[in-house]
Amino acid sequence: MPEFSQRARSLPASPIRKLVPFADAAKQRGVRVFHLNIGQPDIATPPEFWAAIRNAELEVLAYSPSAGIDSLREEIQSYYARLGHDLQEQQVLVTTGASEALSFVFTALMNPGDEVIVPEPFYANYMSFTLGKDAKVVPVTSSLENNFGLPHVEDFEKKITPHTKAILICNPGNPTGVLYPREALLRLQEIAQKHDLFIIADEVYREFAYDGNQHTSCLSLQGCEQNVIVVDSISKRFSACGARIGCVISRNDELMSLVLKQAQARLSPPTLGQIGAAEVYKLPSSYYAEVATEYASRRDLLKAALDRMEGVVCPEINGAFYAMVHLPVDDAEKFCQWILEDFDHQGSTVMMAPGGGFYATPGLGQHEVRIAYVLNREDLSAAMDCLAMALQVYPGRIANPLAESQGV
Repeated sequence: MPEFSQRARSLPASPIRKLVPFADAAKQRGVRVFHLNIGQPDIATPPEFWAAIRNAELEVLAYSPSAGIDSLREEIQSYYARLGHDLQEQQVLVTTGASEALSFVFTALMNPGDEVIVPEPFYANYMSFTLGKDAKVVPVTSSLENNFGLPHVEDFEKKITPHTKAILICNPGNPTGVLYPREALLRLQEIAQKHDLFIIADEVYREFAYDGNQHTSCLSLQGCEQNVIVVDSISKRFSACGARIGCVISRNDELMSLVLKQAQARLSPPTLGQIGAAEVYKLPSSYYAEVATEYASRRDLLKAALDRMEGVVCPEINGAFYAMVHLPVDDAEKFCQWILEDFDHQGSTVMMAPGGGFYATPGLGQHEVRIAYVLNREDLSAAMDCLAMALQVYPGRIANPLAESQGV
């Protein structure tokens, strides 16, 4: 048989989806599975999205322009203008989700052997997108003890080599829930300008900032406009993951021309998804405030429940809808499989994402899980009851030095 590519063989399995067969088997046994493994919101997609599609009056579902339909690009520009960022039409390109946006950006920037520095833990698919371009993720480690705050400038500079092309951040963070303040972004700007690097900012969760905190976009960094690339999506903001509509935004004209060539090669993003997206971008600020309030309430419930569990350490969470949680278990992946295979509480169990898959440094994340608090409060509370009971009876429970050192 002919050989498959080494590039494809090197891609890691998704920590978010790899345990799906065990969840499916639990459901076949009649066990209810609370899905806290994946960032799939249960909040209803805005009715404006569906109305726009129903009223489209299309005779032919045709290709759209490769850069996206004009009405959507104009609404994205208007949305950013309300945030204080004036953009030109050519500085916005619509993609098939943020995943395609990142893939286009990496193709535009990376030669084989090039490197992108990423604070870890990070969204696991960053690794696949990078390896798919024969490039390399270089991690700079953040810590739970510091609430996964941005590492120091010196930590980044130790990782920079002649092959470094960019620094990639997610703000607010997936999987950590951290929200980087403006001061942290200014430190990134200092590094990027000093070493002539791109800053790639995944800002998909920008509207989810809690406790009076405000999100600062990298588009606001003055003096390095040519270095900044923003990736965005409607998936989480408008609870429309299946629409597959994202975008690349940059004031670097050459970068955008390289991205456009790739967009032309894949023809067009989904036409119906764009029609719906153009309408939801018109929603008033009250929509975002209402959704953020709901997630903040879920965050409060989740953190209070985790803080009551002996040996569990949950950091402060001030953005997105994730928490990277330290558990008193021998191995988080084993625990996540065990709780699906061998445990249920009152007919229910919990699916989580093992933490190791969100790190590039071997051995890190072994005692951590990512929890996505995307379920309503009633289901989330029941899921936390399941987790608490599971930790009490798990045969691989261990003493927790991290919790003890923090006085938990």
